Amino acid sequence: MSAETSAGTSGDTSGGTDGTDPGTPGDPSAAAHTERTGRGSVTMEKAIGRDRTVAVVGSGTMGQGIAQVALVAGHPVRLYDSAPGRAAEAVAAIGARLDRLVEKGRLDAAAREDAAGRLHAAGELAELADAALVVEAIVEDLTVKRGLFAALEEVVADDALLATNTSSLSVTAIAGALRLPGRFVGLHFFNPAPLLPLVEVVRGFASDESAATRAYETVKAWGKTPVRCADTPGFIVNRIARPFYAEAFRVYEEGAADPATIDAALSECGGFRMGPFELTDLIGQDVNEAVTRSVWESFFQDPKFTPSLAQRRLVESGRLGRKTGHGWYPYGEGAERPRPHTAPPAEAPAEITVEGDLGPARALVAMAREAGITVHETDEDRGTRILLPGGGQLVLADGQTSVEFRDVVYFDLSLDYREATRIVLSASEVTAWETLRGAIGLFQALGKKVSVIGDVPGMIVARTVAMLIDLAADAVAKGVATAEDIDTAMRLGVNYPVGPFEWRRRLGAAWAHEVLDELHARVPTGRYAPSLALYRRTYAEMGGE
Repeated sequence: MSAETSAGTSGDTSGGTDGTDPGTPGDPSAAAHTERTGRGSVTMEKAIGRDRTVAVVGSGTMGQGIAQVALVAGHPVRLYDSAPGRAAEAVAAIGARLDRLVEKGRLDAAAREDAAGRLHAAGELAELADAALVVEAIVEDLTVKRGLFAALEEVVADDALLATNTSSLSVTAIAGALRLPGRFVGLHFFNPAPLLPLVEVVRGFASDESAATRAYETVKAWGKTPVRCADTPGFIVNRIARPFYAEAFRVYEEGAADPATIDAALSECGGFRMGPFELTDLIGQDVNEAVTRSVWESFFQDPKFTPSLAQRRLVESGRLGRKTGHGWYPYGEGAERPRPHTAPPAEAPAEITVEGDLGPARALVAMAREAGITVHETDEDRGTRILLPGGGQLVLADGQTSVEFRDVVYFDLSLDYREATRIVLSASEVTAWETLRGAIGLFQALGKKVSVIGDVPGMIVARTVAMLIDLAADAVAKGVATAEDIDTAMRLGVNYPVGPFEWRRRLGAAWAHEVLDELHARVPTGRYAPSLALYRRTYAEMGGE
């Protein structure tokens, strides 16, 4: 499990299994039976009962976390590591964490003693023979993992469920050499496993549906939130999250804005918990870049997943983020965090004219009136825009650029214009200064800080959200996961304010397609070409218009 997705959730440690709620126990009678359904298949049903042993191989951070989750859920747990003494050290570390839960009142002393009595270090793989479930959390190396599971097959019963916690390797490939690949699945926990609720349950090409269902029900019984996923590069979260980083880095590479301003746009305007520059510094630039490159290569260098040259240079320079004292930002004692660009005060216009329906930004009409600005509204079919007294226009980011029009200022998409503390504007060299000042003054009158960036199509939040929606639609069409599971995974796995399909519901059926179509016309590399899935969804929901 790479820290890529886990670090993205470190800002919210609520709601996970931390010893307070072990969830609903499995039914002991639901132990797997060995009815063969074909080559490599074993039928499995329901959750693994609490009385059955769960084994974890690998005693690092993830292995300890998974072992703790199974332990608090009531299972006997055996922890194995190939390095002598490591498993015993991990058992002691888990015990210390249970002690801290008791001190915080999250676990009573009797429950702690009961749990400690069910946790044991294993010195040999043979000691895992009675395990009903074995979860592997070792080094991300395909050869090493395949060797481990081949050895485990010689030890455990044919009805034991085998699972890998890999975040970057193919579940299908790991299971490829197994005698019974049907009982093999991916269980991708997020770090720290005891706290974070999401688990991606990954069905490989040869995995039996009954095995995936049993894994799903077991994880659910542990108090986690499982989502089903096909074996695809990046699974759900690491696949669909790529634009959150990539589009921010692209805006930076285009010289349109600095990292602090881009981070502020996505957090203060877009509603994301952290901006991508701050987040990748926390994750580690090397880790984040490696995941991006892995997904890109796994998709045969699809331009939608192209890595960032600027991030590559950062990694090559050794500026890996917080762990090295410098990434996109400096860290350490005395380091000053760069501040986002914020425009100085400007006079607000006394009146504005709104033409058409502002769509996602319609709240601005009421907000302007509440601020004492006179608002005239017209239904004239000349587009959707806000007209300033001097004739300049304010337009919601749509994938076009200011330089294509005279006297146009674009403003970025917001999750909630009332709640947003910052609004981002873009203008070009042909935009009148009076128009830009009027736009700045208007949003300042609405109580917002204002950042002005360069003239880039789709700006920051809008292009990011449009790409997230596109990748999510494509994933559903290709059978990766359901729309509901994708939204759940993105909210719980990387703390997005809403999932891609909720964004799409709020923005309208055609919004993302139209933004990407305009972006593709200006950057015809294929990166922004709307997927066939998004095209079909859009036209189906619009009734073929």
